[in-house]
Amino acid sequence: MTIVGIDLGTTNSLIGLFRDGGARLIPNVLGSTLTPSVVGLDDDGRILVGQAAKERLITHPDRSVASFKRFMGTERVTQLGDRRLRPEELSSFVLRALKADAEAHLEEPVVEAVISVPAYFNDAQRKATRTAGELAGLKVERLVNEPTAAAIAYGLHEAPNESTFLVFDLGGGTFDVSVLELFDGVMEVHASAGDNQLGGDDFTELLADAFLERARLKPSALDPIEFSVLRKQAEIAKRGLSNAESAAMKLVFDGHPREWTVNRRDLERLAKGLIERMRRPVERAMRDASMNVAGLHAVVLVGGATRMPLVHALAARLFGRFPLTHVHPDEAVAQGAAIQAGLKARDRALSETVLTDVCPYSLGVNSAVVDENRNVIGLEFSPILERNTVVPASREQTYFAIHEDQMEVRFDIYQGESRRLENNVRIGSMTLPLPPGNARERAISVRFTYDINGLLEIDTAVAGGTRKTLVIEGSPGTLTREQIRARLKELERMKVHPRDTLENRTATARAERLFEESLGELRQHVSRLLAGFEAVLARQDLREIAKARQELVQELDRIDGGPGVW
Repeated sequence: MTIVGIDLGTTNSLIGLFRDGGARLIPNVLGSTLTPSVVGLDDDGRILVGQAAKERLITHPDRSVASFKRFMGTERVTQLGDRRLRPEELSSFVLRALKADAEAHLEEPVVEAVISVPAYFNDAQRKATRTAGELAGLKVERLVNEPTAAAIAYGLHEAPNESTFLVFDLGGGTFDVSVLELFDGVMEVHASAGDNQLGGDDFTELLADAFLERARLKPSALDPIEFSVLRKQAEIAKRGLSNAESAAMKLVFDGHPREWTVNRRDLERLAKGLIERMRRPVERAMRDASMNVAGLHAVVLVGGATRMPLVHALAARLFGRFPLTHVHPDEAVAQGAAIQAGLKARDRALSETVLTDVCPYSLGVNSAVVDENRNVIGLEFSPILERNTVVPASREQTYFAIHEDQMEVRFDIYQGESRRLENNVRIGSMTLPLPPGNARERAISVRFTYDINGLLEIDTAVAGGTRKTLVIEGSPGTLTREQIRARLKELERMKVHPRDTLENRTATARAERLFEESLGELRQHVSRLLAGFEAVLARQDLREIAKARQELVQELDRIDGGPGVW
């Protein structure tokens, strides 16, 4: 049975496997290894995934959605047409499309997968990722942290013994930093830090907001299509600034063209706050790893947003060296996930490398603060598993009842670093009955066990009582087993667009988007292209359709400058 590796990204997702001695990424039906993490509905109410859905972000913003990875592990619901979908359901459509592409390419079923997640994903976010895989019909063998996967892709697991690396991973929506050490065939993560709400999308938003400010326009003045056009212009400008000193942004509003030529200095000025947000996790990871810059053997840049010169310059300043960038920044995590899948399948071409990871957050419970008379004067966070503990790990703490007549004790489970409970994230709670007896004699042991997939189990026992395992009740943002089964039945009834028409739908959606963006003769030209292609589609001659589609895409590339990928 084939095990695949998947990079489920905020902007793009990829799938690959380890075969014939190396990691191979699998192209989608359009021939690209990058599938945009975008989901939409076509005019008939059928699900579109990838480039076809991305093209409709501008023309049909109310029926298309992107960047939903940022909301994994929350209860956020997105309205698509008449459907209300959670982030893990949207992610499952992307995974389902990747699975279908892999099965068509390999001509064999794909059932098992290793899926990458940001190192700083919490328990609920990791559970939501597993749920997305299950909804897509995949057995998730392992969740691998994205920086660890990137390190594997760079071959750092084959580096000289006792080598230490830092992986700087800035994707479309998340930022991770991990410090890793290779010692005696074991690649161990010493520390991870990051920001799950920081990525390339934020730089795009900065440029869009700055354009509106210069044009003296309020965001509320733009309709959804105009706003989508503006965001695309900001994305194109951001990419353009990676290769040139300046880039132009244009928007027609109320019949009047607005234009701004932005340069690299403008972006650096606008992005000072984002740069500072990147600096803090780097310093924290180095501090937690008890490491200084001189002790690093290499620094690796991963993620499409690291193409920006200001990010490259920040890394060079922070570490006093040029970082490694020779693996495609969009593909490194997927390649590493594919290698990890090969390790899981025990491929003979791979040397046996042991990968360890760390718990990214401190995990613990609420604990009462009492005075000398055993009166409760407050509650505080009591860590049981400290952040950056190597996993799998199991730690136990002992607590006691407060009052003699206390019949039960309630523990709230938190993740975070603050002593104040309200500054941490509550991920569940449990109540344990207490046997009669002296308060000091009723010791309560609480054991936290954290596995390599970042999933948490809690065991409790009371002295004089029975030991039992309590499951965290209702982790925020996660589905129960019953809800997953119900959602699976609902998703099975939803019509997902067939692969054999996806190429045609993508080309048509792109032409419709260009029609919306264009004016005058160019708009008429696009209209004629669309009408001609639709006439060929109506004749249902597959060979004629393929030739017409190729000609249409070539002309759209000429007009549009080719589809962007980050």
